[in-house]
This record gives sequence, C-alpha cells and structure tokens, in this order.
Amino acid sequence: MFDPWLERWALVADGEPIITPGSRLLPVRLNELPAMLKIAVDADEKVGNLLMSWWDGEGAARVYGHHGDGLLMERGMGQRSLMHMALNGRDDEASRILCAALARLHAPRPTPPPLLVPLAPWFASLRAVATIRGGAYALSLATAEALLAEPQDCVVLHGDMHHDNLLDFGPRGWLAIDPKRVTGERGFDYANLICNPDLPTVTDPRRFDRQMAVVAEAAGLEPRRLLQWVLAFAGLSAAWFLEDDDERAAHNQMQVAKLATSRLGA
Repeated sequence: MFDPWLERWALVADGEPIITPGSRLLPVRLNELPAMLKIAVDADEKVGNLLMSWWDGEGAARVYGHHGDGLLMERGMGQRSLMHMALNGRDDEASRILCAALARLHAPRPTPPPLLVPLAPWFASLRAVATIRGGAYALSLATAEALLAEPQDCVVLHGDMHHDNLLDFGPRGWLAIDPKRVTGERGFDYANLICNPDLPTVTDPRRFDRQMAVVAEAAGLEPRRLLQWVLAFAGLSAAWFLEDDDERAAHNQMQVAKLATSRLGA
C-alpha cells in the first residue's frame, strides 16, 4: 500500500506501520527529515487530509506533500504527552493547551476545502439510539437538537480533538493531527475535551467540575452552553460506542451526560 507514495516522494521507511479504522500510517524519512506518511481509507480521513493542507501548519502538523489519498506531514518527535499530563497532576495545563490549539484551528481563514459536512447529520447515531432507548439518550438528543437549531460561532471544526490528537512537535509546540470533515459551533470541539473516553478520570465529578471551569474560561465559552454541548456530545459518543457493541464505554459516556444534566438542573 505504501510503495507508490514512498517512490513518489523518495521516502525511506523509518518504523512499523500503524493501522487505524480510517487510515494507514508509516513513519518515514524525507531527506533525513522525520515525517509521517498517512494513507486515508475512508471519506472522513480523506477530507481530513485536505484540512491538514488547508491549515498550512498553523496549529496543525505541517504538510510536505498531498496526492490522492496520501498525505506526507511532519512527525511529532517531542516526548511530552497531554494524556500523561492529565493523569499526573497537570490536568488544568493540558486542558488549557488543548483550548489554545483549538483557538488556532478555529481562527478565520480563506475559503475552506470542499466536501465538509454540517454537524447536524453527525447526530444520526444518537437519534437512532434515543428512539430505541429513550431516557437519558432522549434528553441528550433534545439538547443537541436545540443547539443545532440555533448555532453560534460556527467554524471549521477539528471534529475529534482529544489528548492524543495534539502532539508535541518540539520547537513548533503542540500541533493537531487527524481532523474529520465537519463544520459547526465551536463548542462541539471543546465538549470533546471533557468527554474524552480514554481518560479514566472522565466520570469523576470533581474532575468534571474543575475542567468545565478551566475549559469555559480558556475557550471564552458561556459555561451553561458548554454544559449543553457536553450533554449532547456524551450522548453521541455513547451512541457510537453502542454501534461498536461496547456497552461499558457507552455507560461511562452516559455517566458524563448525567453529570452535565445535574449541573444544568435538568
């Protein structure tokens, strides 16, 4: 799979392939420069490659080449990890770094690339689950529908911003990778920081309250509206997990939704 692009850009493999549901990645060297070759295999990742080029290295990894489904970008070689920070007493700092990165990505730019999709269709999974299960899922859906009906501060979203999609690029700082292809209210991206299912502390009420305050302040978001986005996002995330038959992860996300519901007084 990688050979045509290795030949096109005169690359040398520099590690083992990384396989994800939407892409195939290979660490490479470009004239001794560390880089990452990414081959997109689904629509979200293919348009995400366009977004990486569009951001032009401002807040995201710099792109060295883009052809067809292949993307050649700089490789993060720093040793810092936001996940490690969040789990070792520096959760506030990690959240502020993520918020600053999103602000750079959300900044106004010329005409965005084609094939981006609005946020509303992304909630199809939650609509389907809410119809069957009702209850907390129905409340998440109702909250999402209200937000989507009257959006504020619409931007090109990253779509999947979390602690492992912002990497340490050494002198270039913290830069984003792996965007999706969605546009909508910027609060959606910040809600993901609160709901990150890979954080074992995500259901801790004290962590929830603290990071809600930190993110709202750092992002300049109205706290109640951020809570609403967290409720909507957590339900959507749980619905996606149910599609993968992961009841445990879905349950954890709905625990986050319940925290948001209680703070909203719903």
